Amino acid sequence: MCGFAGIVDPDFPAITPQVRSTLGRMTATLRPRGPDGEGTFFAPGIALGHQRLAVLDLSPSGAQPMTDASGTLHLVHNGEIYNFLDLRAELLGRGHQFRGRSDSEVLLAAYAEWGDAVVDHIEGMFAFAIWDEPRRRLFAARDRMGKKPLYFAQVERPGAAPLFAFASECKALLAAGLDRRLDHEALAQYLVHEYVPPPRTIFAGIRKLDAGERLVLDVARDPRARPDVARYWDLPLVDRHADLDPAGAAEDLWTLLRRSVERRLCADVPVGILLSGGIDSSAVAAAAVSLTGRDQIASFSIGFSDPTFDESAHARAVAQHLGTRHHEERLDAAGMLQLLPAVERILDEPLADASIIPTTLLARFARAHVKVALGGDGGDELFAGYPTFTADPIARWLLHPLAAPIAGAARRLTAALPASSDYFSLDFRLHQLLRGGPTPGPIRHQRWLASFVPEELPALLGDRVRDFDPLAELGRLADRWQRFHPADRLLAFYARRYLAGDVNVKVDRAAGAAGLEVRAPLLDGDLVRFACLVPPRLRHRHATGKILLKRALRGRLPDGILDRKKQGFAVPVARWLRQELRPLLNDELAPDRLRQQGIFDPATVQTLIDDHQQSRRDRRKQLWTLLSFQRWWATWGGPEASALT
Repeated sequence: MCGFAGIVDPDFPAITPQVRSTLGRMTATLRPRGPDGEGTFFAPGIALGHQRLAVLDLSPSGAQPMTDASGTLHLVHNGEIYNFLDLRAELLGRGHQFRGRSDSEVLLAAYAEWGDAVVDHIEGMFAFAIWDEPRRRLFAARDRMGKKPLYFAQVERPGAAPLFAFASECKALLAAGLDRRLDHEALAQYLVHEYVPPPRTIFAGIRKLDAGERLVLDVARDPRARPDVARYWDLPLVDRHADLDPAGAAEDLWTLLRRSVERRLCADVPVGILLSGGIDSSAVAAAAVSLTGRDQIASFSIGFSDPTFDESAHARAVAQHLGTRHHEERLDAAGMLQLLPAVERILDEPLADASIIPTTLLARFARAHVKVALGGDGGDELFAGYPTFTADPIARWLLHPLAAPIAGAARRLTAALPASSDYFSLDFRLHQLLRGGPTPGPIRHQRWLASFVPEELPALLGDRVRDFDPLAELGRLADRWQRFHPADRLLAFYARRYLAGDVNVKVDRAAGAAGLEVRAPLLDGDLVRFACLVPPRLRHRHATGKILLKRALRGRLPDGILDRKKQGFAVPVARWLRQELRPLLNDELAPDRLRQQGIFDPATVQTLIDDHQQSRRDRRKQLWTLLSFQRWWATWGGPEASALT
């Protein structure tokens, strides 16, 4: 985990105090991501800054910004290149020399060897930028599954070439004085997705690379050039799935998982496991223990005071079975309130995933013991673990004309059921299920996940987004996936959108704020390719998901863990909004405050509050999304706007 920032200015001929000051402000915001060291590089046209979290090659030879042996290529890098040892051996054979043992030095040499095609050779989680000095050209890229972030902005200047700035987080660009104006179309996307999908950000003047994209800025060719953004990789969906023997495929999956975990255990600092008690993190823990032995790995989990959300007993059972050195922390509403200010500083874009709170606590807790941790992210997306995979055939059946009476009965039942605060309660599930409507698979699933569906936005936002469809981009992706099996379209949706836009962002920001590096073995490139080859019947059948993954783990984890009902890393938001968080909710969404702010319709919001607090309807998702935005606005929003100069 590191952080970097940079400025490309085609017009400045030398280092200036103003450039130094601006870059200093930018990199200072990223210090929690990289508390072990900082560095800068200045040359005509370029300023680079880096904050380092040292986990490989702790010597000064691993410091950044890093310059190659020729003195002409300059790198800033966040993340890890997991195949760097194999690449190093290959590059040594091609005549390259290395001063140290860092993966960043290998990445720089790989660019010198292969140029822009470097992204085809590296495997890992990464965001990086390379200034090619002789060509006056910036090359930047983001990893295939979107683990590491990269934001950028181009600022026009009267009478001069535009400035181009980039960074690991929005807050670094804001520290440089970039425009804070709210992008209302991005706000509409946030209300529907609970995050802002790329390429937009919540700020009108800032954009972000998507997973699997690269960026080129060639100021030698044209000082006023816009950045050229293109996709270099996409999910390897197949027209025909492999004819796999289940037993053999399960062993192949276990072998791939062990190999992936082995790569991610490589570090010059202690490594632990973030253990929820679910199948995915338990699978990672089982693979790690099989490689290192019992009592060699520390594991960390978070429990909740609300028993319907608490998985800590399952995490303890896995830890005891595997023999990890287990550590546990608990979170209640009072603890959440104490964490909120820290979370608000972390999230410089609004994110309505309430599990950012326990994730932040877990990252802090683990960082007190280790510097690197492995997590289980990716299993639900790649192996069909979410309850929505089970709901999908039910929803398609309800669309049949013969099922109309049953669909009508379901709507009446939903209206009659009392609102519950329990995890994934029946009234909540039915209400979300009926929101999907007669839409294509990925659109239907996004409507299920949504806090607000598009037709609800005019009442909330007025006319500002009347002609904007926040699901249009997803619709274009769904059209591209149309030729693939329906199960593969859902895999693509969850991996390309929800995983990259929500889950990975949550983990990156929480871990980055704690100075912890979190690695995701289930997102290894070989594992992703294998998952795309697996026939849908081995991913999900009837009401059972992760069929092949469970088979691979049978006998390696307790049956009670493999066979228990899926539970996400959720927090009891519905109950807290009626009880402990009620004063905060009523204050942040008070009609007078909303009228003064001028973004949300006060009457519409008040109806949502009354519905929830009077238990007429479970409005947890809508209210948490609005509350998260309000807290973000108080910390990062506002009308201030000034140009980077």
